[in-house]
Amino acid sequence: MPLSQTPLSRTPVFGTPMFPLGSVLFPHALLPLHVFEDRYRALVERCLADDMAFGVVLIERGSEVGGGDVRFPVGTLARIVQAGRFEDGRYALVTAGVQRCRIREWLTDDPFPRAHVEVLTENADSEGAVLIPEVTLLLRRVMALHAQLGATVPSEEIDLDGDPVRASFQAAALAPIGPLDAQGLLELDDAGARLARLVELLADAASVLDFRLSGD
Repeated sequence: MPLSQTPLSRTPVFGTPMFPLGSVLFPHALLPLHVFEDRYRALVERCLADDMAFGVVLIERGSEVGGGDVRFPVGTLARIVQAGRFEDGRYALVTAGVQRCRIREWLTDDPFPRAHVEVLTENADSEGAVLIPEVTLLLRRVMALHAQLGATVPSEEIDLDGDPVRASFQAAALAPIGPLDAQGLLELDDAGARLARLVELLADAASVLDFRLSGD
């Protein structure tokens, strides 16, 4: 079953488990996690035992470790697709983003962060698809410029999906942008608007990289 079609009906009545992070997860993207805090070990064990999704949200202020952080209101529901447990109780996970969600109410962090969430629908205007080739070319250019500067970039050819919703999330996950720009992309409800914003961000990034390579 494709990840985007994975049922999310097992959201528990006591709230959805939540994993605040310093990075943004997009639907259709993979996110490796190293889980060592006791509260997140408990989250992983609950999700594995009950085949539950959990939410990933960006931390606005604070730290990933220890709690007391402030979190953005829009995140992504994710599922664990691979899990390995170390002898000391830590977990190595591969997780996959499934659907965007909005936090309606934060609950207590006992035994782990939890919230009442709603799944967000995805929209795509009729003009969104025409931006996919431009975003693809800009992504390739930015990656090539990064490579010229000595950065490690994906070796595979960038080839976005023909569906504007999926393409917008693929491009957002690949784009070398900061977490605040990524969060802004995640919060957009329309794929066409997300692709248009990516054109702006990638064009700006290409200009900056061109300037660095020119040595001026």
